[in-house]
Amino acid sequence: MTMLGLLALTSFALALLATQVLLSRFAAFALDRPNERSLHERPVPRTGGIAVLLGSLSAFAFGAASLWLPIAVAYALAIASFLDDVRGLPTIVRLALHIAAASVVVWYLLSPMAMAEMIMLVLAVAWITNLYNFMDGSDGLAGGMATVGFGTYALAAQLSNDWALACISAALAAASAAFLVRNFHPARLFMGDVGSIPLGFSAAALGIVGWRNDIWPLWFPIFAFGPFVADATITLFKRLVRGERVWHAHREHYYQRMLRMGLGHRRTAYVGYALMIFCAAMALWGRAQPPSTQAVALGLASVVLAGIALWVDFRWARFATKS
Repeated sequence: MTMLGLLALTSFALALLATQVLLSRFAAFALDRPNERSLHERPVPRTGGIAVLLGSLSAFAFGAASLWLPIAVAYALAIASFLDDVRGLPTIVRLALHIAAASVVVWYLLSPMAMAEMIMLVLAVAWITNLYNFMDGSDGLAGGMATVGFGTYALAAQLSNDWALACISAALAAASAAFLVRNFHPARLFMGDVGSIPLGFSAAALGIVGWRNDIWPLWFPIFAFGPFVADATITLFKRLVRGERVWHAHREHYYQRMLRMGLGHRRTAYVGYALMIFCAAMALWGRAQPPSTQAVALGLASVVLAGIALWVDFRWARFATKS
């Protein structure tokens, strides 16, 4: 077994053990109770992100220490998000924390840099941090995205001999897969903000690390996590155009509409997994190719994502008319 394989196995085992402890000892703690915007019907613990983070700690023992700052900032966000899960934090406080975290990591990784470019990247990191939270609403979806997305990072980093980035990415992917064992429908454990926020932040921060280290182009992280980025961004844009309060909870994401139209949690997850794997494959194929080939990879992934979005929009219009 390779060292990266041993790391993945260790992270998986630690996270799986942590999920069992959370379910057996803290099942009634921080429950996600159904409301009018929920897609689940019974209270479910939302502490699964703790297991993912504990499992990923094994990366430090295998050589990820050089990435201590983005990892430390992700864990600081996890602590704040855990307080949000338990007590609730005002939206403005959460957003300020996310922007502060994004500012710290962008400055640390890329300074000196033109101020306009740095501001754009800070906003992008804050957006991806939040969109991961928006997309964590269906059994198995966020865990699957983390497994595929960070697994894609790990493979690309290993191919480029960036051991530290490969370590932390593989650990996050394996720990997310362990969480998925308990999160696939019917879910016994939710990720919660304590998991979705640091995972979204890590997807953005590690994406910048790979770009800085010339492992992949800047578009690569966007397509490695393409289904989440596309769904959340298109949905936000549509709600802005309609003049809706975008900070309010809703059930208008494409995955939510698929589920509400009758696909159910399992089939919605399967569609999501297929899209995740396809986008990851296009990203891996195109990352080291000439610009013309990269454009083909991006175009293929974009066409498929747009086609799925149009199909859901068409089906939803018919469904809403009949309802």
